Amino acid sequence: MKVLVTGSEGFIGSHLAEALAESGADVRCLVLYNSFGSNGWLDTLDEKVFRSLEIVKGDVRDSSLTDSLVRGADVVFHLAALIAVPYSYVAAESFIDTNVKGTLNVLNSCRRHETERVMVTSTSEVYGTAKYVPIDELHPRQGQSPYAASKISADALSESYHRSYGLPVTIARPFNTYGPRQSARAVVADVIMQVISGSEKLKLGNVLPTRDMVYVKDTARGIIEASRCEALIGEEVNIATGSEAGILQIARMICALCGADPEIEIEDERVRPDRSEVERLLGSSAKLEKYTGWKPETNLNDGLKMTIEWFRENLQNLRRRNPGFQL
Repeated sequence: MKVLVTGSEGFIGSHLAEALAESGADVRCLVLYNSFGSNGWLDTLDEKVFRSLEIVKGDVRDSSLTDSLVRGADVVFHLAALIAVPYSYVAAESFIDTNVKGTLNVLNSCRRHETERVMVTSTSEVYGTAKYVPIDELHPRQGQSPYAASKISADALSESYHRSYGLPVTIARPFNTYGPRQSARAVVADVIMQVISGSEKLKLGNVLPTRDMVYVKDTARGIIEASRCEALIGEEVNIATGSEAGILQIARMICALCGADPEIEIEDERVRPDRSEVERLLGSSAKLEKYTGWKPETNLNDGLKMTIEWFRENLQNLRRRNPGFQL
């Protein structure tokens, strides 16, 4: 099977590309061009896996490049997106360009080349604060940040291409994914980096929201399982654990696993605008389980242990990759 993974250099994208390559797929990876020649997290993969990948540097906003990459692919996994919620408050237009127009480029190319399956990766942020729990795929969409609004738009475009043109689209909607290779902008990675670096104070934003935390390998497996299920063509499907944990609870779990007890300090600049904060996310993956048998294999405690271990082993590499990085 020949597949294209956009956003393959990122956190979830690199795990997905790795899993696909290990399953025997012929994997083409679109990596965002940069002046450092970096392939993002793909550079950290096992050499044998890395050498099996076809890596192309470019930008999903380039329609002609996207078209050339889609040609010949049996399945397209579209993950390329700007994802930092805080940055979306100050640069909303860039989120529209990448998340909406980039998705449009992928959909147009897949339609033109009659791609067999198109997997569009969404986010639980499109639901906003839960109106009921567990959140299923019928839950209302609420654009509580420009990022969320851009992903709602991308999802709506994807749905329209299925209904209008019969494009075999499935929208995979992971809840809060965490694990090795995650950016330090995310709360789990941020807390781990602060704690293992020996910070006396643990700096956090709003600690009251709850999240449904999914280990990254479970997320990647869920996306792949959904791509193999014909019953999910034209459907949206959550990838969730069905359990929730508060930000403060997660931070304390990390501290306990690291044997640390830093003072917790709330920083105003880390807090989202009041009406923009998503207070509660608790998802239902009943639909995915019904059609594919998928279930999360990693509980939060074990997932945090493995994530902490990875960050401890890679702390110096992370500093080298980000020379200006400071905790």
